[in-house]
Amino acid sequence: MKYFATVCEHEYEIDIDEERVLLDGEQVDVDLVQIGFPELYSLLYDGRSYELLIEAERFQYSVSVRGDQYQIQIEDERTRRLNAGRKKEMLPQGEIAVKAPIPGLVVKILVAEGETAKEGQPLLILEAMKMENEIRSPRDCVIKKVEVESGQRVEQNAALIIID
Repeated sequence: MKYFATVCEHEYEIDIDEERVLLDGEQVDVDLVQIGFPELYSLLYDGRSYELLIEAERFQYSVSVRGDQYQIQIEDERTRRLNAGRKKEMLPQGEIAVKAPIPGLVVKILVAEGETAKEGQPLLILEAMKMENEIRSPRDCVIKKVEVESGQRVEQNAALIIID
């Protein structure tokens, strides 16, 4: 079975069958055995022994080895094909309203009219059910109008900020 592992923005192709393991097309001598419950493993790689602490969450793994920690994302061939078939949602150009995903209380506004914001940048904090939620910019934009004030209660889908 073929896997794709991304470590520190570098992608590796791993092909595993009953007899061998190929790493980027080259055969490697590797053996991985769980030695402790639940996350401690022993890795023999290229004649050297390593102890790994592996914490898994779906397709994301946090691997600690010799005091260093690595975030590794792994996809199998099927998952990769499915993800490649999904297209990123296209946001409309021009002015759009950033809306409240849930009803709540506007705790803090983090931008001002006329400022620029990057995709993913927090625009405001919305409190709902005693949890603070960052409402982020869906794209690079200019803040055209802030429609709410700190301390204001809003309903789901209420326009919070108009961006362009």
